[in-house]
Order: sequence, then C-alpha cells, then structure tokens
Amino acid sequence: MRPLYAAGFTTAFGAHGIAANLGGFTAERHASWLALGGLLALYDGAEVLLKPVFGALADRVGPRPVLLCGLIAFAAASACFALSADAELLWLARLGQGAAASAFSPAASMLVARLNPRAGHGRAYGGYGFWKSIGHTAGPLLGGALVRLGGLPLLFAVTAALAGAVTVRAAVAVPVVAPLPRARRTVLDLARRLADGSFVRPTLALACATAALSAGVGFLPVIGHRAGLGPVATGAAVSLLALCAAIAQPRAGRALDTGRIGLTTGIAAGLLLTAAGLAAAPVPGLVGLLTAAVAVGAGTGLATPLAFASLAAAAPAERLGQTMGAAELGRELGDAGGPLVLASAASATTLGAGFAVLAALVALAAPVAARRPAQPPPEDPSAA
Repeated sequence: MRPLYAAGFTTAFGAHGIAANLGGFTAERHASWLALGGLLALYDGAEVLLKPVFGALADRVGPRPVLLCGLIAFAAASACFALSADAELLWLARLGQGAAASAFSPAASMLVARLNPRAGHGRAYGGYGFWKSIGHTAGPLLGGALVRLGGLPLLFAVTAALAGAVTVRAAVAVPVVAPLPRARRTVLDLARRLADGSFVRPTLALACATAALSAGVGFLPVIGHRAGLGPVATGAAVSLLALCAAIAQPRAGRALDTGRIGLTTGIAAGLLLTAAGLAAAPVPGLVGLLTAAVAVGAGTGLATPLAFASLAAAAPAERLGQTMGAAELGRELGDAGGPLVLASAASATTLGAGFAVLAALVALAAPVAARRPAQPPPEDPSAA
C-alpha cells in the first residue's frame, strides 16, 4: 500500500506545490492574470476530461500499467520544464502533469480497493486520503522553500525526482492485478449505472467535501486579513485545516472497519460538521477562523474516506476503475465549484453571506448524500 499512498502524495504535492508558486513566476515575467488563470486551469481541466477515460482503461488493461505509465509521464512532464526553464514549455508541462495525474490517480484508487478486503476499505482509503492531505499541506510550504532556493525549475526537478522514485517503488512492490471479465455494456447501461443512487450519493458527498475544502483554503485567508490578522496567522489556519483533514481520514476509516460508525451516518455527520465550519467562518476574530479551519478539515476528513468506501462497495468489480474515474470527476467539479459559488454569492452580498450560502448547500446535501438505498421488494414465491 505504501507506493499507492506515495502516488496520492505525489499528485497532491505536484498540484498544490506548483500552483501556489505560479503567481510569483508569472508576476516576474509581467504575465497577465489571464495567463496565470490558464496555467492553473490546465491541470484541473485535463483531470476533468481524462480521469473517466483512464479509469475505464484501467478496467480494460489492469490498474498497474496505467499507474506506472501515469507516474512515468508525470515525471517526464515535470522534467520537461526543469531542464529547459522555458516559460513557453511551462504550459506543456502543466498540461502533461494534469493528464498524467488523470491516469495514475484513479488507478491508485482502484488498486486500494482491489488489494484490500472489503472489510478493510475504510482503513485503506483513510490512509490514502491521509497522505494526499499531507501532500496538500506540504506542497505550498516545501514548494515555496524550493522556489526560494532555486526558482520554479528546482521545484519541477524535485517533483520529477519524486514521481520517478515512486514509479520505481511501485514497479517493485505493487502486484499485478489482472482485469476482471466484463460483460458487454452499452452507453445507456453506463448512464444508468452512473445515475444510480449508489454512485450519485457518495459522489455528491465527495464533491461537497472538496468544494468546502477548496473554498476554505481560498477564502479563509481573506476572512483573516479583513479581521486584521497577519499572513502567519492566516497561513497557519489553512495549514490547520489541511492537518485536521489528514488526521481525521485514517481515524474515520478505522471507525468504519470496526463498526463504530456506519457509512450513511458517517457521511451525514461529516458534511454537517463541514457546513457548521463554513457557517462559523464569518465569526469575528481568530475564534471564527480557527473554528472554521478545524470543523471544515475534520468534517471533510470524515466524509471523504467513507464516500470512497461506499463507491468501492457498490461498484461492479470489473468496472471499478471507470467508477473511480467518474467519481474523481465529481471531486474536480466540486473543487472548482465551491470557490465559484462562494465568490458569486459574496459578490452579490457580502463574504460572510457567501460562506453562509455554501454552508447551506452542503448542509442540504448531507441527508441526500447519506440516504440509504431503497431495498428491492421481496420476490413473490408464487410467481414462477
């Protein structure tokens, strides 16, 4: 499992570490805001388009080759800019990184399920989420230190070396997992399966959790700045949010596996705690900021591994990669949609009202995402 956890750390570190330092690089070259926005969008745009494709490919050829090829491509795309430091190649490097992450991220999620018994899925996904959260936390901090030492090319070089090392470790340690036999399915069959509640509900939970996390990372510093807090305090609040998410995920997974919490109750509790944290953000001073950081981090950390475990339990084993790829698409949409919803509401009213609107949407989604699936009617023994 360690190479899979390392793959999760790699994609999180590469995405957030580089994104957090693109602004300084583009500012030095007097690039426009549109150029910065395009560079940031390239990575996520590639993931939105390609994750379902690579997830389906993992079902067809097996997840291990998709994992390894994705990691190799991630290392190559990172090295492309590290060796040249050409600003024009930065666009190609970010696009390549996003496309590569679209391959190895759903493949890693698929392997987490395939290599663990169903009774251990909570613990496995909790550990995977923990290392992704550590990557989200460490990326901006370590990335900033590396950029200070050697500029953006050094950060890309370290990212390439990290992806290369994870590739070697995964090639040695991750076993071959053969693709399962698959019955022929039509596009209509796929649409029906992805519209089923067993897929929609946990994907909705993932999207809401990611939306809240993304909005918190982006807008909690604004709340702190308006309250007169310095960059150290606001930066610490964002780090606290990510740290709480990292700590909560393995604990939530273990609680699920040991029967101390159920899937539906855990997902609902996680989303409601997340909504409470968003609602607390506008409370004046450090109290509101820290309360929001802890609650949003812990709430998303509770809901995320349970939602993944729910997806793995309900998905057909031979279509697990396709399911995880489509669910990751839902996460990416939440990642983009959360800040957009908050910013739109804040533009029309106030920032506090923007947080309240997003909190209300997450709270309303909680009972829907955690609704128990309908039981099929019992068969009539006389009907034969």
